[in-house]
Amino acid sequence: MGMVVNIVLTIAKLFAGVLGHSHALVADAIESLADIFSSAIVWRGIVVAAEPADEDHPYGHGKAEPIAAAIVATMLLFAAIWIVSQAVYGIIHPHEVPRAYTLIVLLVVIAIKEILARYVMSEGVEMDSLVVKNDATHHRSDVIASFAAGIGITIAIIGGKGYESADDYAALIAAGVVAWNGIKLLRPAMDELMDTSPDTSLNKEIISLAKEIAGVDGVEKCLVRKMGMHYFVDMHVEVDRNMPVHQAHAIAHDVKDRIMNKLNAVRDVLVHIEPSVRE
Repeated sequence: MGMVVNIVLTIAKLFAGVLGHSHALVADAIESLADIFSSAIVWRGIVVAAEPADEDHPYGHGKAEPIAAAIVATMLLFAAIWIVSQAVYGIIHPHEVPRAYTLIVLLVVIAIKEILARYVMSEGVEMDSLVVKNDATHHRSDVIASFAAGIGITIAIIGGKGYESADDYAALIAAGVVAWNGIKLLRPAMDELMDTSPDTSLNKEIISLAKEIAGVDGVEKCLVRKMGMHYFVDMHVEVDRNMPVHQAHAIAHDVKDRIMNKLNAVRDVLVHIEPSVRE
């Protein structure tokens, strides 16, 4: 859906920007062109991440999602650099005042992209997918960039001759917003690639579920890492030091089953049995 919408909007903004002499609108169109490629990357990243584990990837393909998210964030940064270069060129080499209809095009674009951003974000939250949420933020940055372009075009149209560069200064502001979003989106993607621990509330919930199992004296350690839309848990569970191996083994399975049944996002739990310090 994002790809189809961006293709239509890119064509509309590019034609309106070129014919209407608006550098901000042309820059916005290029940013939307980058959106098309980023949406394709998001789509492919989700498809690869959903593939089951195999011999070469025993933990699955979930890392494809943060890799795709990092690529999308990097594309935002490059888009910002391109917009800045075009805006600076426009300031140095003044152009005609943008046509009034370019403002109408922008208003339509803002409305459509805001609706799309809200829809994609709701899907990303429901899936707990970093790359989908990144794509939604990418759409939202388009809305902000288009809004900034609209302000610049309005000033240029009202001011007339001598105010042509207002369009280009608006493009610079839009580039700043796009770059900030790129930096903000890159960090969580890199955190996931580096197996940074998720929110502590998830660890606490997992530990609480483990302690509900009869025979569990305590949880010595609980490590959680995110892999795409799923979590993998490694934990050390304490049981009676005199307990038979087969009974301790059964408790370990009960802990794993309990956690995976209660938390659908958890793909696997590795339970290591430790002798309890209790006498």
